[in-house]
Amino acid sequence: MTSRRVLLAVGDGDADRSLGEQLLAAVAGDEGWRLHRCEDVEDLLVTAATGVADAAVVSPYLVRLDREALARLAALGVATVGLAPDEPGEQRLRLLGVEDVLPRPPDASGLERAVARALARSRSAVGFAHAAAGTGPRRRPAGRGRVVAVWGPTGAPGRSTVAVGLAAELAALGWPTLLVDADVYGGSLATAVGAPVEAAGLAAACRAANLGALDLSTLDGLVVEVDPPLAVLTGIDRADRWPELRPAAVEVVLELARTRAAVTVVDCGFALEQDEELSYDTLAPRRNGATLAVLADADLVVVVGSADAVGLRRLVTALADLREVVPEARTAVVCNRVRATAVPEQEVRSTLRRLAAVEPVACLPWDGEAVDRALARGRPLTQVAPDAPLRRALQQLATDLVGSRQG
Repeated sequence: MTSRRVLLAVGDGDADRSLGEQLLAAVAGDEGWRLHRCEDVEDLLVTAATGVADAAVVSPYLVRLDREALARLAALGVATVGLAPDEPGEQRLRLLGVEDVLPRPPDASGLERAVARALARSRSAVGFAHAAAGTGPRRRPAGRGRVVAVWGPTGAPGRSTVAVGLAAELAALGWPTLLVDADVYGGSLATAVGAPVEAAGLAAACRAANLGALDLSTLDGLVVEVDPPLAVLTGIDRADRWPELRPAAVEVVLELARTRAAVTVVDCGFALEQDEELSYDTLAPRRNGATLAVLADADLVVVVGSADAVGLRRLVTALADLREVVPEARTAVVCNRVRATAVPEQEVRSTLRRLAAVEPVACLPWDGEAVDRALARGRPLTQVAPDAPLRRALQQLATDLVGSRQG
């Protein structure tokens, strides 16, 4: 067997300590194993950062063990194996994303198999720079709900208006729909749909996911039912709360959302930059990590641009940036606020064909009066202005992108 360097970190409980001692005894005298015991999570991360370990064995009751700590281990190239004294402990480890758990009582052969599986899995996964940013390839289970990300460049092209309108139309067409506000620069969807602004459901869901405590019932308790089958998971109300939306936790929320809803529509922040000033520190949090995680996880990215001279130029640049950062993203371009006094629709389409080699799936008309009325009442256009031109265009967009109705 190839020599393995393994870190061991267990909780303070008697059962945890006993399992740790059993594991140490099982490999004692075996030159194929080099086990180093760590006192706590901080010691574990500091030791892992020195590059002395291939894998880490952790127990579920280790204080401050969460998804963030496990993501840091992954960032350092250290595979994680679980050591659970009981069934609830094993369940918590799996909720935290630890897939390889040692049998009880632990032995050298079980350790070898678990470490080998964990190492093989970590080597086939994307690196931290991509995993934290959400730009790596994903395997999406067949038959699960779809995730549609609504994104676009800076300049307020109407991302949130399109996200709310698309989600409301999908619900009106009969699809159970979840609207998620993942704008790390400050969400607005709660106001748009009349939900409590202070709720910050996504932040609460991310906290639970980080602790391995998020399940479907917990997510249901954080979701606000707007007009069934439309529900919303509200976002942060201030830009300085962005650290609450960590990429690894956002990914867990979206995976559960696929179980809860047929379609999950996610309103994203605009920025894709990966904080180059922090690039030397692979463990530093990334402000735009949540946005990048959503874009990589989405089945479809609806790219929204404003149909004016400045907005079109920004849209062309944004499409190039998106292809570079998330090259496998499937996109659908939507031009918003189309009006003849700015850039006529025909010219909008020809400009995008010429400069970006794309054909918009929709050109949404300027309808400021209807949008203002909907926002003032905190209701979607389906209820406030059902005959408005913008509402009809959004209805057609929903049908074209997802389908008219469930079978």
